[in-house]
Amino acid sequence: MSITKQLKPTEGELEILQVLWVKQSATVRAVHEELLKNKEAGYTTTLKLMQIMFEKGLVTRDSSNKTHIYQPAVTRENTQSFLVNKMIDSLFSGSPAQLVMQALGNHKASKEELEEISTFLKNMNK
Repeated sequence: MSITKQLKPTEGELEILQVLWVKQSATVRAVHEELLKNKEAGYTTTLKLMQIMFEKGLVTRDSSNKTHIYQPAVTRENTQSFLVNKMIDSLFSGSPAQLVMQALGNHKASKEELEEISTFLKNMNK
């Protein structure tokens, strides 16, 4: 499923999607336990968010067992693409160069990352 404006995930939903992208499928309890490693979160809050995400189409749910199993319905790549494009349009006046310069100016990239970026740019120019 591609991500649309109606399906734009909130910050909390993105945290849940991060867990599901790694695990591929999980119960609310498993997602909640992962979230607790980085922040305080109530189980019922996690449950409610995942129910909302199901209604929005961000996740699927297998209800065949007593414990529901959730899976991401959107890919990490599509979500990243949607959010980056939205950010470029809204914060950088449509300039991907400004986004890249801001990102590289604020975060130290490793030598390997800089080489990967350089290779990517060389391939784009071909």
